[in-house]
Amino acid sequence: MYASLLNHPGSLFGHFERLRRELDDVFGAASLPSAIRSVASGTLPALNVGRTPSSVEVYAFVPGLDPSKIDVDLDRGILRISGERASTIPQNDSSVQVYARERRNGAFSRTVSLPDDIDPEKVSASYRDGVLQVSIARKEAPQPTRIAIH
Repeated sequence: MYASLLNHPGSLFGHFERLRRELDDVFGAASLPSAIRSVASGTLPALNVGRTPSSVEVYAFVPGLDPSKIDVDLDRGILRISGERASTIPQNDSSVQVYARERRNGAFSRTVSLPDDIDPEKVSASYRDGVLQVSIARKEAPQPTRIAIH
């Protein structure tokens, strides 16, 4: 939404935006996404998804994880990336007093709905420098066939 419509004093959109902010304050939902395609902060792993003429490319940012601890599944056009990040600070260690915890720990799972023209038989995944790259080939578009008349 354009900022000018949200901030205009008499605008209907402005009233809805103000109501949304007030509800976020009341229910403590400031960290939740406000748009349908948004992702809540701290969601792991962060993803970039794009496509080339011959493939769909998914990049998952998972620094510090062992690639053998990451599961990648493709089923009926849905790509699922899951795993678990262990805590760096032991939970039972009373000598460590935590002042800030910005790195998310625990199990994670992300799904991506892929286009219909992917080829599930041609999928590859690689991991380098904390980035998991999943490449899914796209099917070649059917070409028209010229039929000879006899």
